[in-house]
Amino acid sequence: MRRLLTALFFTTVLAGCQAPMATKDYDPSRDFAAYRSWSWQTPALQYRPDDPRLRSDLTEQRVRDAVASGLDQRGLRPAAANAVGDLKVQAYLIVDNRQQQITTQPVGPWGYWGGPWGAPGWAETRTLDYQVTTLQVDLLDGRDGKLVWRGSTEQMLNPNATPAQRNETIRRGIDRILANYPPR
Repeated sequence: MRRLLTALFFTTVLAGCQAPMATKDYDPSRDFAAYRSWSWQTPALQYRPDDPRLRSDLTEQRVRDAVASGLDQRGLRPAAANAVGDLKVQAYLIVDNRQQQITTQPVGPWGYWGGPWGAPGWAETRTLDYQVTTLQVDLLDGRDGKLVWRGSTEQMLNPNATPAQRNETIRRGIDRILANYPPR
């Protein structure tokens, strides 16, 4: 029993250490090789909820820089000034409040007299409140405005992050999202 609980504990800890995964969705009828340039949709970054505590010019610039770099690495170039690109790009920063209930039940053998014995333990349930940030990138066809590709990733919000940590978190998130572009 003790081995089983130890294995369960380490499996849970290791699962919590895995990097956040990115999801994607796309229109399979589109020829993604035909898309060569991009421009920003207006507004370039939308916040959900639209809260002034979340909205930041610094965050928007970080997202813009990370998206531009990621698209450039995939062979897409910014459209000429005042021109509409083959793709229009729009990003979303979504913050959700979530809860998780954790139940612990401290129990174990108190002695050994022909087998383990002890009184029934008690269960303690606690509620953990936390925030999750979802970063989403939408690519829309520049001609018809329809969504052709969407990628997103999420992770827990760290309100105490330094500006360098925020920059790195956004860059890694955009890299995870755009790793799935173009669709294969």
